[in-house]
Amino acid sequence: MRSLLHLFTRKSGFPGDSSQAHRLPPNRAFKARLRLHILGWVSVSVLGLAGCATSTFGVPGDSNGQLDAPVTSIPRPSDAAPSASGAPSTSGAPGTGASPSAAPRPIRAPAVRPSGAPQSAVNPGSLPSSGSELSPIAARLAASQGVAQLIPPAELWERIRRGYAMPNLESDLVKDREQYYATRPDYIARMTERSRKYLFHIVEELELRNMPTELALLPFIESAFNPQAVSSAKAAGMWQFMPATGRYFELKQNAFRDDRRDVLASTRAALDYLQKLYGMFGDWHLALAAYNWGEGSVGRAIAKNKRAGLGTSYLDLSMPAETRQYVPKLQAVKNIVGGPENYKVKLPLIENHPFFQTVTITRDVDVEVAARLAEVSVEDFKALNPSASRPVLLAAGTQQILLPWDQATVFQKNLENANGRQLASWTVWVAPSNLKTAEVAKRVGMDEGELRGVNNIPPRSIIKAGSTLLVPRGQRIEADVASHIAEHGQIGTAPEVATRTKVIKATKTETVASLAKRYCLSVASVAQWNNMTTQGSFSKGQQITLMLPVKGGGSSKNKVAVGKRPPAKSTAPIRKKSRR
Repeated sequence: MRSLLHLFTRKSGFPGDSSQAHRLPPNRAFKARLRLHILGWVSVSVLGLAGCATSTFGVPGDSNGQLDAPVTSIPRPSDAAPSASGAPSTSGAPGTGASPSAAPRPIRAPAVRPSGAPQSAVNPGSLPSSGSELSPIAARLAASQGVAQLIPPAELWERIRRGYAMPNLESDLVKDREQYYATRPDYIARMTERSRKYLFHIVEELELRNMPTELALLPFIESAFNPQAVSSAKAAGMWQFMPATGRYFELKQNAFRDDRRDVLASTRAALDYLQKLYGMFGDWHLALAAYNWGEGSVGRAIAKNKRAGLGTSYLDLSMPAETRQYVPKLQAVKNIVGGPENYKVKLPLIENHPFFQTVTITRDVDVEVAARLAEVSVEDFKALNPSASRPVLLAAGTQQILLPWDQATVFQKNLENANGRQLASWTVWVAPSNLKTAEVAKRVGMDEGELRGVNNIPPRSIIKAGSTLLVPRGQRIEADVASHIAEHGQIGTAPEVATRTKVIKATKTETVASLAKRYCLSVASVAQWNNMTTQGSFSKGQQITLMLPVKGGGSSKNKVAVGKRPPAKSTAPIRKKSRR
């Protein structure tokens, strides 16, 4: 080995003195370093095959991270090499919030053990540090040597800690939130127990995007990791998306699924949104404030401070109390995860491996049937597939489901054994016209209460024409629900109003449209009541049936005086809470 090392150093122009590197032309120096790196990997591979312990070794020299770079490691470029978990490093990556000064993670190479010597005889600390082919690097010096560890952390919490890249926020609010969480161990236990299903996937996605891993803790603040959470402002899911923002980030919201609750889709959208906000403000604290308060609100607050000659950092801006506490809450959780022993908090073990797998489905299947095929409880199945808001999964709209890692194969095997049997007991029925729920229930053979419950229809409502309703699937119905219905189905309702029947005689110029306009009714309704088309006209003296609202009946906001046009809508702007 020593002769091999001398061969490389001689060809590189180094007569055993590393200081000669600075006397070589840049191209020769680079080639020499490359030879040293290649030698390091070759030596580790050869000696590793002979049987060796694990340690870290280097070549003596100065500390500039070049000539003295460890023989058994290669300096890690911040934008290319994989992290300990197999994802790109966050070190020094521009535009992602990673700290430019963050030290690379060390790669640990197998330790060298003399041939024939017992493993316990090798003491890395006793090997010579100079004048020999190899010298050890202590673990405490690994990070400063610009190398990365090959051994991934066993715990997901440690993996998250290693990826911290956001600047710390120091304020009294952070200390207050730290105390709040630290004194509520039951609350932390519930949140962390929920998170174990989703946390690995979020960390993976963050590392793939080179984003700070403390963002994986944000659902603790948003929803306590509850994908079914709904706020008073109608924000939904683990990442709490408002309906409009969800649609902007391509989260489907129809009668059969709400992707704001979907684990994969909502995480993708949330990270897209956070990256967009960081690109706008160049600061993670401001990006988080915008995620909570809205980018327009943060932008106006910054502009206001600039005009007043004030600072524009997160702590300088005037913002609502909720947003003021938002980042301190995340910082408090980050600090607790970073050092739980400092707060007398015990975090549950979450192993550093995937919790679930994706499985493709090609047939409509009831939720209970899918859970039974996977041999998991319905509760656990819904926890991994929270976007399915109905008792059936429509294959045309839900191409894949999530299952616990070990149960995916079980599901596939049991599905094959089903032998083409019908797996769904529900199908979709499209309302041909505006109908009362009682009439719809009678048509499809359901109890009215069950119809309302399955389709989430509010009481005292009329089902609008074109609504897509789940109804029992008969044995004779073999076809699954069509893709255009599964992808775009909606349920439209209107408040039910008490009506009275009125029969009038038509004049010579009476048409369906003119009558509908006169009595403030829909053209389709007038046509339906009289078995006519919407373009039809009545002959003089013909009897016409109309269903007119009763004064004082129904909801007050739906009352319209018969024979009068409804009041014009106000053009005044409506203020809405600025939130996702």
